[in-house]
Formats: sequence, structure tokens, C-alpha cells
Amino acid sequence: MDRERGPTSDDQRVHWKNYYKNLLLLAYQSFGVVYGDLSTSPLYVYKSSFSGKMYKYQNEQTVFGLFSLIFWTLTLIPLLKYVVIVLSADDNGEGGTFALYSLLCRHAKLSLLPNQQAADEELSTYYRNGPRSVITSPLKRFLERHKKLRTCLLLIVLFGACMVIGDGVLTPAISVLSSISGLQVRAKELHDGEVVLVACLVLVGLFSLQHRGTQRVAFMFAPIVIIWLLCIGVIGLYNTIHWNPKIYHALSPLYVIKFFQQTGKDGWISLGGVLLSITGTEAMFADLGHFTQASIRVAFVGVIYPCLVLQYMGQAAFLSKNFNNISTSFYASIPQPFFWPVFVVSTLAAIVASQAVISATFSIVKQCLALGCFPRVKVVHTSRWIYGRIYIPEINWILMVLCLAVTIGFRDTTLIGNAYGIACMTVMFVTTWLIALVMVLVWQKNIIFSLLLLLFFGSIEAVYLSSSLMKVPQGGWAPLVLSFVFMVVMYVWHYGTRRKYLFDLQNKVSMKWILTLGPSLGIVRVPGIGLIYTELVTGVPAIFSHFITNLPAFHQVLVFVCVKSVPVPFVPPDERYLIGRIGPRAYRMYRCIVRYGYKDVQKDENFENLLALSIAKFIQMEAEEASSGSYDTSPEGRMAVIRTSDTTGTTLVMRDADQLAGESTMIRSSKSETLQSLQSLYEQESPSVSRRRRVRFELPETEYIDPQVKEELLALVEAKQAGVAYILGHSYIKARKTSSFMKKFIINVAYSFLRKNCRGPAVALSIPHISLIEVGMIYYV
Repeated sequence: MDRERGPTSDDQRVHWKNYYKNLLLLAYQSFGVVYGDLSTSPLYVYKSSFSGKMYKYQNEQTVFGLFSLIFWTLTLIPLLKYVVIVLSADDNGEGGTFALYSLLCRHAKLSLLPNQQAADEELSTYYRNGPRSVITSPLKRFLERHKKLRTCLLLIVLFGACMVIGDGVLTPAISVLSSISGLQVRAKELHDGEVVLVACLVLVGLFSLQHRGTQRVAFMFAPIVIIWLLCIGVIGLYNTIHWNPKIYHALSPLYVIKFFQQTGKDGWISLGGVLLSITGTEAMFADLGHFTQASIRVAFVGVIYPCLVLQYMGQAAFLSKNFNNISTSFYASIPQPFFWPVFVVSTLAAIVASQAVISATFSIVKQCLALGCFPRVKVVHTSRWIYGRIYIPEINWILMVLCLAVTIGFRDTTLIGNAYGIACMTVMFVTTWLIALVMVLVWQKNIIFSLLLLLFFGSIEAVYLSSSLMKVPQGGWAPLVLSFVFMVVMYVWHYGTRRKYLFDLQNKVSMKWILTLGPSLGIVRVPGIGLIYTELVTGVPAIFSHFITNLPAFHQVLVFVCVKSVPVPFVPPDERYLIGRIGPRAYRMYRCIVRYGYKDVQKDENFENLLALSIAKFIQMEAEEASSGSYDTSPEGRMAVIRTSDTTGTTLVMRDADQLAGESTMIRSSKSETLQSLQSLYEQESPSVSRRRRVRFELPETEYIDPQVKEELLALVEAKQAGVAYILGHSYIKARKTSSFMKKFIINVAYSFLRKNCRGPAVALSIPHISLIEVGMIYYV
């Protein structure tokens, strides 16, 4: 027995050793991605807090009270709320407002996405702890019963997303301008205009390098932030000892009370500057997908929190004896021999902070895109090794222009800070409300605990938010205007897309009409596979009748393809394809639903081969179930999940076409010689197409296969070899003549403008142009 226990204890020791090693490695990497923004806040917090009428209160008690406020704000919001509570509300390891929203949509019928199916609930990532138990919460029933409340919930989430985009504009502006302004401490002849010019040059360089991806310099991010944190921690400790050791008394919350007793309304307005000490806190939750809860907690509690507290304490100790240096308190408090090294590190840390927020903005836009709430834009994946590192060119240049406009327009970190505070606190406030709903609907806690959390943190954040809103005339209007513009874009796109889907849903082609046409559908069926793209997950879209009445011939195998997003972060590749049949076997009509999560890469270069293999497996699975009498024989049949990585379940053999190049084939092609030569030329000029794996399917001779199944599989193999055509509806959306003026403006003007100026569906779906067929159709919604 002792010999059996020895290896077990050794295995456990190795397991825990590897666990702690990975934990510390992830915690180390999180410094460069998560904490850049939060760690650079000391550059501008005291300057913003002492703006306006607070200049009248330049005394030691006010400085002590201000530090006490900063300390307790750091303790209650980042430490207590985020580290202890919010990080636990992950969605399969993902964080952010969209993760909370997707959690809610899966545990209650709150989603406004119209194409959800019961089969989606069978995904392994749909419920974190297995199948859900029935929730009888009155709040759940109340929300599900009122569509307007569900719409309000989506608008709140989108508003929070718009504020994150606002962060992507304001963070680079305030971080870079604050760090560059340190030059004026040593070069006093340097004018504000020259500082703004240098900051703009740095910003242009930062945004211009985004297309190269962050992975090339990401290994430097963590060391820069760690060196920066150690610098500000040591300087803070030095200033505390050197200038005013009594500052530690301000850790008592009594100094907060004394602060408000002395400053009154002016102190309340100064909270707009104090909250800048926690900007970047939301990144702990938003970037959770790249790390783990434990690693982010270790990094914050072990390094971030103590270093920031020491820095704010030291800066307060310095200010208590040097009131004239409030506008440059951070750089003025640095001992002279260390000024230039710290200045260089602070500039690099500001760039890291900006990079992290820009990347987060790209991720938010991609999630909005997956939910059908943002126009189609180009998404470039910049890293082969780090999942989720993306670059969106259109958004990048829009952010750069807006960031330069803010920097040149405001020219002052105090004004930018007023705008920045509103954006950050709004996101935190939205997160608090969503967490309260998650506690009831997902964690199934008593509603009293949810109300207590909402009352405690919501009231604190409401006070800070109300203080920030008082500064709307002094720059605070900027994030509100930006959010309003982005909200209008998101709402118009979502509304137009939803109206188009509802039109398709209400005008589906009846199966009775299709059955009356017969297996030939009343037209000539030529060799090949026709992929008809639609947003419907059931039924046949109205545009199909438009196809067969306008086209003289159609492919012998028809597949209705629906590419849709599911409210989960990731869909496992083996659960991505849902295959079904439409109509009788002789019609050779199938349905394929391709499901993606809101963080999945919607691109599959091997799609055609996987689709053919999946249909073949479905045909044989259907035959096996039919022989046992368990198959649904209705015209729509049923949908089955086909595991693409499992090669068993089909007799088809997939071989590389290069190996068969010299073999002759008797399979006909629906393409003329001219079209085939054009395709060869197109493939030579398109590297992405030429890199695709060329395969040929074969059906080996076997005695153990049903004749009907064999016939259908042979037809599929022949159609695949003849070629694949992608058929899309080129739709024009117009409002009905009886519609209101507002609806006509939204559909005919705003939505039409967005559709004309965004990426086309063929490009977004990575459809090769040489194989694309588009048929025009007008939708009157």
C-alpha cells in the first residue's frame, strides 16, 4: 500500500507544481494586456481632482481626504466588486458585458436574435454546469413576458459597448498626452501646442502599427508595465517617508467624512477626478478570456493594488507640502536623478495602456457584429498562436481620427478626463445591473442578495456618475455624443436586419408548392452542388421561388446554408454543423446550419469538403434510423449534429486530387471550358484559393450498403466533382408605402446607406467570386 501511495503523492506534487507555474506565467502575461490602463492612472488623477473650485481647498486635510477617497474607491470597486464577485460571472471563461448578456439569454428567453433553435441548447458550451434546472423566478417570467423590457436590456448592453468604444478613443488621448506633458517639468519653455503635436505624432504611429498585430511586441508589454509599477511603488514609498509619513492615517474612512464636511458640493464634483483612479478596471473582466480568474486575481492583489496604493499615498504626501505642483504632481514628485528614466517608462506604459484598450475595442465591435448589431466590417486575425487577437481596419482609422480630434480639440488632460470618467463609470454601472440579473437568473440566488449588491455598488457608482455628469459642459459631452452616434448605427442595422428576417419568415415557400413541382422542380437539373445562402433555420426562403422562376437550370444537389451566431463564446468544431433534409429523397435538397459563437473565427477554408462529408454521413445516419423506425418522416425531417472530425459513419473516401491528376474521369461538369479556364486563372491569382486543399470523394464498392443510399451518395460525389456554386440573393430593402415617415427614413435612407458602405455578404462569407451567383430581389418590409 505504501508503494501505491508514493506515486500518487508525487503525481499530486507535480500537478500542483505545474498549476502554480502556469498560474504565475498567466499572471505575468496579464500585466501587459489587462493592467496597462489602470496602472497609468496616477499620471492624471490628482490634477483632475483638484480642478475647478477645488483649488480653494489647498490644505493638508483636503489632500488627506482625497487620498482616503482614492484608497477606498480602489478597495471597494476593483478589489471587492471585480476581483471577488464579477470575475466569477464568466461565460465559459469569457468576460465582458456581452458575456453577461449571453449568459442571461441562455438561462432566460431574453434574446432578440430571431433564428435561435432548441438544438442550440444541446451545445456543450451552452450551460456551464450541465443541463439547467427549471427556474421559477418571478423576475424571469416578468422579463420574458414583456418584449419592451428585453429590447431595453439589449439597448443597455449596446450602450455599454458604445462606451467601451468611447474608451478606445479617450484612453490613448489622455494616456499619451499625460505622459508627454511631463516634458514641461524639465523643459519649461515647451508650449502646450508643441506637447500636443508630439502626442499626436505618437498617436499616429500607434494606430499606424495596428495592422502588424500586437504579438510582435507583446512580449515586451508585461516587463514594461511591471517596471512601471515597481517604479511608481518605490517612488510612492520614498515620497511618503520623505515628505509626510503621517499620510497613512488617511487610510481611515473618517477622513472621507471630514473631506466632504470641508468641501461640500465642490468635493462631490471632484469625484469625477477621483474615479479616474479606477479607469481600466473593466479590462480585468473584459480580457478574462485570455487568462484565468486566479491569474488576474493574483496579479491584482499581489502587485497592482499595493503599488497603486503606495503611489497615491506618496503623491498625496508630496502634495501636502507642495501645493504649487498640483498640475504636474506626478512628475514633480519624482526625485531628479530618476526623472528621465521614469519619463521614458511612463511613455512606454501609456502606449501599452492605449494598445490594450484599442484591442478591446476591436473585440467589442466583433461581438456586436456577431449579434447582428453592427454593419459588416473586415476582421483580420493578426496572430496564429494567440486566439482573439484581431484588427479591424475601418474601426482603427475611425478611432485614430476621433482620437486626434479629441487631443487637438481639448488640449488638456483635465477636459479629456471629464469625458473619460463618464465613459468608464457608465460601463461599470451597466455591469453592476447585469451582475444583479445574473445572480437571480443564472446563479439562482435569492433576489434579496441581488438587490443588496445592486443597492451597495449601484449607489456608490451612481454618486460617481452623477458627479461626472456635472462636467458634461467641460468635455463630458464627448463620450455621450460618440455613444449616441454608434448607438444609432447599431440600432438602425439591427432593426433593418431584423425586418428583413421577419419578411423571409412570413413569406416562406410552402412545401406543398415544392412537392407539386416534382423532383426536377420544373427546371433542368444540371451536375453540381448549389449552395443557397439564407438566414432562415426552417422552411424555404421566398427568394428560392425567385431563383427557379428566373434561372433556366439548377444544380442536381441543393443545400440551403444558414450561417448564424449562437449566444455562446465558442462552438466546438464537432458541434458546428447541423444537417437535415428538405422534401423527399429524390429531390436531393438538404439544409446545413453552420453555428458560430460570438468570439469564433467565421472562416473555414475547407468548408466545401466538410459540407459534402457531413451530408454523406447524414444520409447514412438517416438510413440507419429509418430502418429501425425511429426517424422523423415529415417533409422538413429533423436536424442532426454531424461531427466533422469523426471519419467513421460514412463509406466515402476522401483523397487528394493531386494524386488523381493523371487519372481520367467520366464525371460531367456543368462548367464550360471557358469558365474552367477562367477559374484556373482566378485560382492562380488568388493565393487564399490556391492554398485550399483539393480533394476528390470516392465511393468504394461494398455489398453492405442500401441501393437507395448508394444512389444518393453517388449523386453527391458526382455533384461535388462537377463543382460548387454559391447562390446569394442581392436584396434591396425598402419600406412599404404605408409606413411612417420615421420608418421610411430608417429603412430607405439610414439602413440603405449602411448596406452600401459596408462589406458585401459574399466577401464577409469568404465566397470565391468565380463561383458566385447573385439574384436581385426587392423586400418591402
